[in-house]
Formats: sequence, C-alpha cells, structure tokens
Amino acid sequence: MSLGPIMLDLDSIEMSPEEREILQNPLIGGVILFTRNFSSVEQIHHLVQEIHQIREPRLLVAVDHEGGRVQRFRDGFTSLPAVGHFGEIYQHNKKRAHLLSETAGWMMAAELRAVGIDFSFAPVLDVDYGVSEVIGDRAFHQDSQIVTELAHAYTIGMHDAGMAATGKHFPGHGAVTADSHVDIPVDDREYKDIYAHDILPFKRMIQHGMAAVMPAHVIYSKVDKLPAGFSEIWLKDILRKRLAFQGVIFSDDLDMKGASVIGEKYIDRAEKALSAGCDMVLVCNNREGALNVLDNLRGHNDPVSHIRLARMHGKHDITMVELHKSERWKKSSDMLNRYQDDPTLELEF
Repeated sequence: MSLGPIMLDLDSIEMSPEEREILQNPLIGGVILFTRNFSSVEQIHHLVQEIHQIREPRLLVAVDHEGGRVQRFRDGFTSLPAVGHFGEIYQHNKKRAHLLSETAGWMMAAELRAVGIDFSFAPVLDVDYGVSEVIGDRAFHQDSQIVTELAHAYTIGMHDAGMAATGKHFPGHGAVTADSHVDIPVDDREYKDIYAHDILPFKRMIQHGMAAVMPAHVIYSKVDKLPAGFSEIWLKDILRKRLAFQGVIFSDDLDMKGASVIGEKYIDRAEKALSAGCDMVLVCNNREGALNVLDNLRGHNDPVSHIRLARMHGKHDITMVELHKSERWKKSSDMLNRYQDDPTLELEF
C-alpha cells in the first residue's frame, strides 16, 4: 500500500478505535499532531509508534514545531526561539545568527526525530513586511536575502538530524494583513514584485534541495483569482516549471477560512488542491470534513506523488535518552538556553 494524498489529525493523546480504522484507509498518507495530542515525551513517542505500526509503508507523522509562538510540544522539549530573533542578531553579527539558526534547526529536528516524528512544517520562508500578525517573528527577516541565508542554515541543521525541510507559505504570506486562518487575504501586488522579493527564498532553497513546499491560502489578484494552493498557475506553471521544483507540495489546512473560496464542501477543496498540483492535502480540526473527502475522493493515485512523499520519512533513528547523552545536544541545549537568558551574549560552539 502506498501513501495516500490526505493528511488528517487526531482528537486526543490516544487514538480512538474509529481513528485506527480511518488511518487504514488507502487515501490516508499522514497524520499531523497538535498540542492537544501531547502530554509527555513518553506519551507522544508511544502515540507516534502506534501510528507508524498501522500501515506499511508507515504513515508520515508531521507537526508545526517552529519555535516561538508555534511550538506544539513544550514539557521535555527544548524551548526554541522564534526565528525572527536570528534576523535581529544578523544585523550586527552574521556568524552568530547563522550558528543559532543552524543550532535551532538541528535541535528542533533532533528532538522530534527522537520521538519518531518524521518532519515539522518548517522553515517559514515568508518575508516580514511588518504588517502580518500571523507571520510576524515566525519570519526570519524583512530582507529576502537574509531570509534565504538563515533558512539555509536552519535546514542544514534539520538535515543533520535526519529531517526533510518544508518551506512555507509559497509564494509569500508576509505582505498581507489578513490571517488566512480566519479571513481570505488578497495580495494586490504585481507578479514581478512578488517574484523579486517573496519568491527569492523559495527559489534559492529549491536550488539547495528543499524537499517540500506549502503554498499560502492567499489570493494574488494580479496573477490568479484563486488562492495559491488551488492555483495551477502558481503550482504547475511557476513552482514546478519556472522554479523547477520536484519535491512535495502540501496544501495548507483545508479547514482554514482562506480555503473557503473554493466552496463549503471539503471534497471540492481537496479535489481542487490536488488537481492544481498538490501531492497531499491537510484536513484538520474538522472530522466531518475529513470524512467527506475520504468518502468521495476518486482518481488521485499518482505514482510520482508516492515517490515524493516517501522521501519525507525521517532518518537517523535515536531515542531521547541517547540524544540527551550526545555532546551535540548538550552544547546545543546550553547555547539555546543561554541565548534565551541573555540574547546579547556572544556564543561559541
């Protein structure tokens, strides 16, 4: 059985019998975890193991674990700074910013891999224009070249820990005030301006071998009337052809308000995202919507997508006990903790 094109969520810290049955559906390819699924390191490790044991090849297990405001697991995990802090440091100490970014990327990935999670939807490649509260310090910087540099350092750390990187939110969510979780953002800029600034980090990271991309639920009105995640222009013409991206395209959550322009039915949203070029769609926080997709989706069995998705499985298996004994974890933990205590410290590795 190959990995299907749907990623969904779980209700609690344990799988229900219904959820176990749902995850055996061949249309399912992955599970995304949230804070509600976490109570301890031991519990989340056990839950991930159970998910992985359901199918072969094992289902992908993902999470949003960027640091700062968006860190789903806390107790027993290292507190990670929002990556925007690394951009602030870059202004007066580039070397230190690169080191901290790589260290945070490694720590994030290593601790998640130690509980079996395959990947985090990171890094954020949006440019911070100072207008988007939902992005804000989740972005590395307001300069696209600095975003690229720090994101590359971050993903080097991720790769060292055995985790593939997912850049988001293509082609860039940072220039709109509206939050696509609760609104339908519209970006009225010309394509040439978006390409020159927002797309640059994606272009460079694709050249560095980035494994996956998540498009934004934002309408770029001068390019297409549809949000990027449902647009063949953005996904097939620009991302696949112009930028030569060969990795996975994950939709953002189809339950978000930004996806509602496609229609109320979740099957319509899923079919549109997949036909536009997504390899996998996320249906979260709405079990009824997820079942609507599972009951009605037909004709999306793409062998190329299967190969792409299989590359997202995590590598370098390690336990949390083994990780904590490693010199790299001890040094990285000390560095990040000292940074949290005093961001002005000069750190050596």
